[in-house]
Amino acid sequence: MGKQILVELRRHAPFTILGTMTGIVIMAFSLKLPDKFSYNIFYVLHPLHVFLSALVTAAMYKLHTCSRIGSNCVKGQCNFWSLTIIGYIGSVGIATISDSLIPYVAESLLNMPNKRIHLGFIEKWWLVNPLAILGITVAYCKPTTKFPHSLHVLLSTWASLFHIIMAKGEILNWFSYTLIFLFLFLAVWIPCCVSDIVFPLLFVRNNCKEG
Repeated sequence: MGKQILVELRRHAPFTILGTMTGIVIMAFSLKLPDKFSYNIFYVLHPLHVFLSALVTAAMYKLHTCSRIGSNCVKGQCNFWSLTIIGYIGSVGIATISDSLIPYVAESLLNMPNKRIHLGFIEKWWLVNPLAILGITVAYCKPTTKFPHSLHVLLSTWASLFHIIMAKGEILNWFSYTLIFLFLFLAVWIPCCVSDIVFPLLFVRNNCKEG
């Protein structure tokens, strides 16, 4: 598993860097946006991130889970409630770390005047939690991982970005941009790979169970 984690992190690093660069460009043109507008954008991107994360996490678990029907080992069949728990924790829990907690650390290090942790599953529980369940349900019916994972990385980058933009209060210097770039990269690179790939595979068993 440790070797697989390193392979996945290395494989996803270039696309994550590209996504982070788009975030810095967006930030350069968004610094004068009103805080309320940035807040609203965050609560478009973050719930979408949760939806895709739930879809990919649950799909990864479903695609690698097998059950026994008669004498045959059949992949892709799993208990819906197990799928729901794994998909929810892997999406809402890790997306909160990626979109809110890690950006807040950057905001604190830069001493931004409006720094605050925005917990979507509490602040907008009526939006974020149902989208997580919807993503899990889609994965249960038709699991897929490739395209949603790529879009998931971009949405996570932009959600983390607008969490930081909400906290800004002045023009940023080059050091601030460098630190933000680093934290945006870390906020997406490790959590997204953990959420989509590592976390669900921790619960997969190689042996078949009775179905």
